[in-house]
Amino acid sequence: MTTTQTNRDLEQIDHKTCRHICDAVGERLQQSMRPEPSLSSPLQQLMDELRRREDDRR
Repeated sequence: MTTTQTNRDLEQIDHKTCRHICDAVGERLQQSMRPEPSLSSPLQQLMDELRRREDDRR
């Protein structure tokens, strides 16, 4: 697929339709993603340590 062909394909979807599609995808994602459960204290401490070590490497 060439850039010109891609641009023509994009032009066929108007802004309003594109917005509706994006909103629908966003709603589906919100419905399917569940909040992460709280970590136990020891596990949270290990995760914090892992983040600190990763930051130190950078």
